Amino acid sequence: MKKCSIIREIDTLSALLGQNGQLNCAVIQGLDLTNVDLKWDKLECAGAVFMGCHFPDGLDEQSLRLRGAMILPRFPDLPYDPYRNQLYTREELMNGWTTAKDNSVDKKIYDHFHAKGANSPDVLEALSQRIHDHAVDDALRDLLEGRVEDGGQKKVVAVMGGHGTPRTDPYYKKVAVITRQLTRAGYFVASGGGPGMMEATNLGAWMATAEEGMLEKALEILAGSPVYTDEGYMERAQDVIDLHPSGGSSLAIPTWFYGHEPTNLFSRHVAKYFSNSIREDGLLAIAIHGVIFAPGSAGTTQEIFMDATQNHYATFEWISPMIFLGKKRYTEDTMLFPCISQLAEGKKYGEMLLCTDDEAEVCAAIESYELTK
Repeated sequence: MKKCSIIREIDTLSALLGQNGQLNCAVIQGLDLTNVDLKWDKLECAGAVFMGCHFPDGLDEQSLRLRGAMILPRFPDLPYDPYRNQLYTREELMNGWTTAKDNSVDKKIYDHFHAKGANSPDVLEALSQRIHDHAVDDALRDLLEGRVEDGGQKKVVAVMGGHGTPRTDPYYKKVAVITRQLTRAGYFVASGGGPGMMEATNLGAWMATAEEGMLEKALEILAGSPVYTDEGYMERAQDVIDLHPSGGSSLAIPTWFYGHEPTNLFSRHVAKYFSNSIREDGLLAIAIHGVIFAPGSAGTTQEIFMDATQNHYATFEWISPMIFLGKKRYTEDTMLFPCISQLAEGKKYGEMLLCTDDEAEVCAAIESYELTK
């Protein structure tokens, strides 16, 4: 196979057709080529890699290989596409869901994941999951670097917090108020994609494009089913979307590892992973404009120390603010804020710590910090 110093990634039909048959050293990812008007016998494809593409019936794939192409085949009998070339959407994952029964794409993938052994899949299933998560990584990079939406590179702020926090909790509202303001200020908020504080994060971004007073109305609707195990939980979220259909953009990064938790409905973009460790580390890594820690339990505590580690050693080059929302939780109940403050003594991120209960103070702090390497 030809050695290529520059690899071109092609993940749309328009980009493929724009190559005019010159696919040398190109990676063509997850495209349906069955009805594409290409002169296959003239295609220049030395060093090209076709990843999970659908080819026209009767095409001699061996002729492409003889001209230097590599063809990575599709995996059979999977409810997901390992070679997907874009992030998930709420509509895609919820397709098939009804109030009577959950036949959604999301549920089918979750059932498959656990039927195959979430912690010990066979070698082909493990390989397809790893390819899938790499494809999600790639699609996420496209979004954050400004190749999916207008507005250029995303200024990501992440919010962590308890998955079991009711929609009626005062801190649920605080998080939604904060992320609404940050979205309006040009930041791009991200959450772990589940219920509780994660849903509040994406809700605030969704309501950033709504008139004043609409967030209060949304919270009143959601209060009808406060916890994700309550009857009508998903329906109340859909009621809010029906109330305000054109919400602001945000990101959810959930995992099928915690499939019992529904993916919340308020994010435009969903980067859903099989690997929870990749998902958690990645969410913190992309939040270079800050991480807000709302009250949570063991999972949030773990994320606090993971983020502190990334900052302490500048693992991903950038050092980002750590905002603790909840004075009682973090200075009295757990002592986590004094602990991190002591750990950060003499380090640059020690100057970027804040513990507060005030929503405006959180937003002002995020907006005042400058990126630091």
